[in-house]
Amino acid sequence: MIDREKVLAVLRKRFPGATQDQFAAAANAIVGLDDEWEDVTSREPEFGYHFSIQCGEICYLAEQVQMGTQFRVFKKRFESV
Repeated sequence: MIDREKVLAVLRKRFPGATQDQFAAAANAIVGLDDEWEDVTSREPEFGYHFSIQCGEICYLAEQVQMGTQFRVFKKRFESV
């Protein structure tokens, strides 16, 4: 779950000229992402990629992972009809 207060703190720091209504609307949209997106980071082994000697040289994500960057992967939830 996304901490609304942390989101508000970041928004206030990044956008000092925004109004309280703008902060509230942006924070609500960000916090509400949990309803629209599913974190699938734990399914990383199922992504189906394979290792290549050149991958780290030509693939941005592979290069970043080799440097220790961590990623979170989200999948948009589709509403059932």
